[in-house]
Amino acid sequence: MGKTFVMGDMHGAYRALRQCLDRSAFDYKHDHLICLGDVCDGWPETRACVEELLRIKHLTLILGNHDFWTRQWMITGHINDIWYDQGGLATLQSYDDGVPDSHRALFRKALPYYLRHNKLFVHAGIDPTLPLRRQDEDMFLWDRSLAKEAMDRFTRDVPGKLTSFDEVYIGHTGTGYPHPIQGGDVWLMDTGAGWSGVLSMMNTETKEVFTSDPVPDLYPGIIGRVKRA
Repeated sequence: MGKTFVMGDMHGAYRALRQCLDRSAFDYKHDHLICLGDVCDGWPETRACVEELLRIKHLTLILGNHDFWTRQWMITGHINDIWYDQGGLATLQSYDDGVPDSHRALFRKALPYYLRHNKLFVHAGIDPTLPLRRQDEDMFLWDRSLAKEAMDRFTRDVPGKLTSFDEVYIGHTGTGYPHPIQGGDVWLMDTGAGWSGVLSMMNTETKEVFTSDPVPDLYPGIIGRVKRA
């Protein structure tokens, strides 16, 4: 296997995804991409995002809360009202001619978290006081407390670990910065692609960062998510 990269929340922004992959010279056969979830919802190309991810031989997809809603719809047909208002409509429209089995299978296989060499990758957060096996799915999908603690460490430039892991990579909570930031041992990877920011991708060894253009610039005249959770 080649290099390992981690990517934040893309929210249907296929053009941003392609820019990050191109700018990093990502090798689809040899490199490893760990996607922190929220592939879906907001911008109009969720289907194209999934199709592109399926081209990657070494892909690890972490389940995000938006992916959870999308998976629920793909499997049961149920349309969650909150999901619909939070960008789900764009996902529904991107699949107006049906959901390929391969797309449904990808979300079925998505992981609650991924642990490798004591580096943890999770969509939203964890409770650092509990073993992972004792934490429920809602923590991994929805938590913002760890992100807030990491943001506080970053803004006050306070050293020290927040978890027992060497590094933790999370998305879900936007930082307002156009690049990933680190607070303690936690990397915050959501740089606002679901709103007016950019999509970010980082080499986990070198910490070299690759970002897209601001996503609204890639979709002129298109309104993405119009409400904030």
